[in-house]
Amino acid sequence: MFCPKCGSGFVTVQVVNDVRLKNVHHGVLWWLLVGWWWVIIKWTFFTLPALLFAVFGHKKQKLVNTERTVAICQSCGATWDVPR
Repeated sequence: MFCPKCGSGFVTVQVVNDVRLKNVHHGVLWWLLVGWWWVIIKWTFFTLPALLFAVFGHKKQKLVNTERTVAICQSCGATWDVPR
């Protein structure tokens, strides 16, 4: 493999893992069938526990890992993604 910038053959290839948080929400079907009445009942009858759960409760987030292969030229420092 050769560097596209300087033409050197001194290139290393690494796998990079990108991690990000993704918010998980209810879908449209849940809101049409359950959500519209559940939110009203929850805030009418369970106001204090709902507030405590909203502040201290479980956050609906999910980790998403994506891997990509990156080549790095050791001569000039150029980086580029290597197609799989």
